[in-house]
Amino acid sequence: MTKYGSFPGARPRRLRTTPAMRRMVAENRLHPADLILPAFVREGISAPVEIGAMPGVVQHTRDSLKKAAVDAVEAGVAGIMLFGVPEDEKKDGAGTVGTDPDGILQVALRDVRAEVGDDLIVMSDLCLDEFTDHGHCGVLDAEGRVDNDATLERYAEMAQVQADAGAHVVGPSGMMDGQVGVIRDALDQVGHEDVSILAYTVKYSSAFYGPFREAVGSSLKGDRKTYQQDPANARESLRELALDLEEGADMVMVKPAGPYLDVLAKVADAVEVPVAAYQISGEYSMIEAAAERGWIDRDRAIMESLTGIKRAGANMILTYWATEVARQL
Repeated sequence: MTKYGSFPGARPRRLRTTPAMRRMVAENRLHPADLILPAFVREGISAPVEIGAMPGVVQHTRDSLKKAAVDAVEAGVAGIMLFGVPEDEKKDGAGTVGTDPDGILQVALRDVRAEVGDDLIVMSDLCLDEFTDHGHCGVLDAEGRVDNDATLERYAEMAQVQADAGAHVVGPSGMMDGQVGVIRDALDQVGHEDVSILAYTVKYSSAFYGPFREAVGSSLKGDRKTYQQDPANARESLRELALDLEEGADMVMVKPAGPYLDVLAKVADAVEVPVAAYQISGEYSMIEAAAERGWIDRDRAIMESLTGIKRAGANMILTYWATEVARQL
């Protein structure tokens, strides 16, 4: 064969010939320690409740949550991110059950820490949306708008009670300006200097959150476009990143993951702190729904989606498949 350029001497296909060869030259590998399991714990139930929009995911009881945490440890999962689902009648405009030491989220944090100790990084969603009767991530002003600075006062209190309950890491997800700095100060003031902050630095106003609303029993009225990021913007993410790092974020997150891999790559290239990405409910449910209909290979699609997130630069991935995938790995 006549030689044109580097072909036929250069044949990239040589490195794809067998599974062993492909495994040896793989540039990115998933590991159980990359994975964090988001989990929902619901008050007032006696058995786990299936989430219709998220096949295979449940709202846990306190007991089933402890078992899920143990299963995650045994599979090698790195962490668990807890979301509390209170009884509807306990919700109010200020989300006070979210800062009640005996609220469902704080109780669950104590349960999980007592069950697994330091064998699993116990993380806590730090936001008011699950606990407010209007479903927004903060308190509202007289005109019904989310009041940024009044909300920060609530976040400070929330950080302290979550840390007291045993959270290794708090994850402020409300997208309030200044939230990381206020939370850092609040934690340090009460002796929780060792509690880390995983900042939801880049959180878009996304249509893919839909199934999550069912998972947390959301009472949302309206939308969150005035405080979550516009999907059209990418440079804005780097501004948010710089501010969170300046305020003391220990780790940063991009959410959602799949639709924003370009943003994830920009963030990962820009920082020296660990970067997380959250494969959210809509991403999960799309794969499960398509697989149920026989349109895609479920296991391959799961692994491909997670590998893409890893390849884009995530050190940690929050995914509802965390324990299942960790066992396979």
